Amino acid sequence: MNDFLLWAGVLGPVLLAEGLLARYEVMAYGAGWRRPATELPEGVPYARGAAPDAPPEAYLVYLDGIGKRRFGDSRDGGQLVRAVLAGAPELRVLGQVLPYSPLADPLADRPVWAWLRRRAGLLLFLHNVMQIFVAADRRYRPLYNRAVGSQIANQLQLAGYRPGSGIPVVLLSYSGGAQTATGAAEALHTRLGCPLEVIMFGAFHSGANDLARVEHVHLLTSASDRVERVGTWIFPQRWRLSRRSAWNRALRAGKITVHRLDPATHVGPRSYISPSTRLPDGRSHLDRTADTVIALVRARRGVAGVTEDPRP
Repeated sequence: MNDFLLWAGVLGPVLLAEGLLARYEVMAYGAGWRRPATELPEGVPYARGAAPDAPPEAYLVYLDGIGKRRFGDSRDGGQLVRAVLAGAPELRVLGQVLPYSPLADPLADRPVWAWLRRRAGLLLFLHNVMQIFVAADRRYRPLYNRAVGSQIANQLQLAGYRPGSGIPVVLLSYSGGAQTATGAAEALHTRLGCPLEVIMFGAFHSGANDLARVEHVHLLTSASDRVERVGTWIFPQRWRLSRRSAWNRALRAGKITVHRLDPATHVGPRSYISPSTRLPDGRSHLDRTADTVIALVRARRGVAGVTEDPRP
């Protein structure tokens, strides 16, 4: 009992502070107090893959999970980006977008957070978790979506994308990145007028974002992914009863295709992007996920998938 009270006394103020801090960025963006950063640090390219002097087959923007806290790749996300680039050199891939920062301000570069990282690294993940819920909150969602959508549009243009060119943009998202991927669609369409598709795996999102501007959503999922399943439980707009929610309207319109990646888990040695766990065909989970993503991008909805209802 004493231990419980101790942890409650420590975590309570921390959660309260995180809740306030998570809202600060989107409020600062909305009020015009701060402008989102556009320039990248030295050594971080605006895109990798196909050369910028020739139109690529598609631009792919990777929106990482809650471990994303700097412009550079996270460990797991970097493995996936490299695998996609190795298998599809015709793509132009962006991995630097910060889906948990409306101001494109790397968490790891902030002095206070750098200090915390050395002493309480879990708080870095907690901050990004809280940002997901801010992005899903109906009070802040429009501003958050506009901020991250503008960030993606800026980075695409810096990477060579020409508005109105008709080159497809694919938003590849992992875990909480799905919340910002679905939310960025309106801003991307307004700024770039681009054909837009979303590929999400381990998707943790509210189901509230309008998908009218998205041509198709591919949901890569697994029965062993408990984190994704929690998302379908805690967000009412993912429930069957919420027939008018954006997610359920897209399901009825046939815009969502489910692809099974069993027995992958959300994180750990058997995750979707694990390079060590092998499938019966000899590929790693990472290889299979990368192969699936590449096939979907190349096929533009032509790859057969199992259409299922992923709601509880």
